[in-house]
Amino acid sequence: MNNNPDKQFNTMEVEADVVAEQISESSEALFGPLDIILLIALVGVGAWWLLRNRSKQDAITANGKSYSIQPTSMTLQASTENSFIKKLKTSGRSLVVFYGSQTGTGEEFAGRLAKEGIRYRLKGMVADPEECDMEELTNLKSIPNSLAVFCLATYGEGDPTDNAMEFYEWLQNGDADLTGLNYAVFGLGNKTYEHYNQVATYVDKRLEELGATRVFDLGLGDDDANIEDDFITWKDRFWPAVCDYFGIESTGEDVSMRQYRLVEYKEETPDRVYTGEMARLHSLKNQRPPYDAKNPFLAKITANRELHKHGDRSCMHIEFDIEGSKMRYDSGDHLAMYPVNNSELVEKIGKLTNTDLDTIFTLINTDEESSKKHPFPCPCSYRTALTHYLDITMNPRTHVLKELSEYCSDPAEKEKLKLMSSTSPEGKALYQQWIIHDNRTIVHVLEDLPSCKAALDHLCELLPRLQPRYYSISSSPKLYPNTVHITAVVVEYETPTGRCNKGVATTWLREKHPQPGVEPPMVPIYIRKSQFRLPTKSQTPIIMVGPGTGLAPFRGFIQERQYVKDEGKPLGESILFFGCRKKAEDFIYEDELKEYEAKDTLKMHVAFSRDQAHKIYVTHLLDQSLDEIWRVIGENNGHFYVCGDARTMAGDVHKIVLKSIMEKGQLNEQQATAFLKKMETQKRYSADVWS
Repeated sequence: MNNNPDKQFNTMEVEADVVAEQISESSEALFGPLDIILLIALVGVGAWWLLRNRSKQDAITANGKSYSIQPTSMTLQASTENSFIKKLKTSGRSLVVFYGSQTGTGEEFAGRLAKEGIRYRLKGMVADPEECDMEELTNLKSIPNSLAVFCLATYGEGDPTDNAMEFYEWLQNGDADLTGLNYAVFGLGNKTYEHYNQVATYVDKRLEELGATRVFDLGLGDDDANIEDDFITWKDRFWPAVCDYFGIESTGEDVSMRQYRLVEYKEETPDRVYTGEMARLHSLKNQRPPYDAKNPFLAKITANRELHKHGDRSCMHIEFDIEGSKMRYDSGDHLAMYPVNNSELVEKIGKLTNTDLDTIFTLINTDEESSKKHPFPCPCSYRTALTHYLDITMNPRTHVLKELSEYCSDPAEKEKLKLMSSTSPEGKALYQQWIIHDNRTIVHVLEDLPSCKAALDHLCELLPRLQPRYYSISSSPKLYPNTVHITAVVVEYETPTGRCNKGVATTWLREKHPQPGVEPPMVPIYIRKSQFRLPTKSQTPIIMVGPGTGLAPFRGFIQERQYVKDEGKPLGESILFFGCRKKAEDFIYEDELKEYEAKDTLKMHVAFSRDQAHKIYVTHLLDQSLDEIWRVIGENNGHFYVCGDARTMAGDVHKIVLKSIMEKGQLNEQQATAFLKKMETQKRYSADVWS
């Protein structure tokens, strides 16, 4: 069947012309001019009717899905909508700040830079590379004094964020001429990970290779230390360099500029009011697949049990029912979950800002060219915004403190906030102590500075979005195709100010227990795919290192290996290095693991750090098992996995594996490093770690 409507139409036009000509020649004697015109019109209508029906037929594809071919003008319109060059020109801007963000920090930094540009006579715009035609970078030089800034996070094993993936691949595979493009890059990374700021480093280098001009040095932010300090220090040197490069001067104005305009609905309630949905209104009531970050599946919790036998800490085993969702997962994937903030904290903010939390409001972007019309789904109530959309438990960043200072009636409190938001050594030290070390949230700041009566709508603009929480899935779809299991430690600790801080997600989940005869608790979730995978061949041996809840993905791995064995297929060695504090307290899944051991599916090395006078960790056991490590990864081409703390454990494990390769494989350091790098490239050495 011909799927080209233009070709169909041309063919039918020719057919109509031939028919009309034949009628005209053979019927001159029988028909007058008016009759011939009517006949031609009838043939034209017939051709149109045939085309219409054939187009409908073409809309059905082999797999039963329907599609339609849009007119050329629509395609042009779509590409125009993606034109950031056009948006810059029509709004008189010359600064565009692109962001690659997985948790929202990169987007936040981009917004701050674009907002500050006005002080330097560079009107700015924030842009998501996923929504832009990035090939237009070649044309940015057509705008005088134009500058592109990239705030890019590195994610996973040195990967770009989801929204920057296409742009990153375009840079890797293309050879565009970027001569005349002025640029600067700030990276967001974490030094506890091996591929620290790899994405920003590559983009900075690649843009220069393609002919672009670096206006200011690459900035690198470390989330393991103080990424806010890294950013404001870089930004403080970035703007003078930009002014010098373009020959412009700062306006000197340090004005607080609102990005969003407030509308409150005091009398009439709007028809569309969001109550916690991520994107589509009523999406949590009217569920329809596919399910993803913007459209999570409301899953029932079918089990929630305590894994710790004794002690003052809590570790939960939770099972989510995904039957009917059409979601699929593999062992090693992550479950993403949208939590809600503690209602007591929400109420406190309402009282501290003297706001009726049930007031319906909306925040509308004052920048009409921006694709982001609202900071979160609007309109909604203040209660909904604080409960579902805003992060009210993280340490507030310096720009938030700066804006809050304007609401202080006490000069000393005002000066304190201003100092902490500055880049002076005294200000940075105070921020580090009073906010970071003392672990203050926005609630604590408002409580400890009573003269600061902030406007809640302004806070809603300033606070970052509440992000989904990710958990390694601790089950195998071979055994549990309709259920997803997670293993999570409840986060709760006392701060230096004597307050009790609680993890947003785990303290919320702790209360969600299914009860007989009662509708089970529901949680919005989706599946995030991972590269953490079992070998394709079941006979390949594996070593798994997972202290504490680092055991989670390996529980799924072991279940899958047992399933394969039960089917009578050949199975390679499965060796687990597990560690916890005390055997009698926090040896999670002990009975299950011992059962796998009894079936000869699993070999275990277990470290109980506090069951003896001197502490023993999994790294000690690994260091005593260099022969075993080399036998698996060197002699038998096996896979090595590590899951858990990135800050110390993962790095120590990496060093021990390197030591095994050198000593037992009889390679020098350079050869051993190359061997391990090759394992990583082949996905034979995999890490699923967090800091």
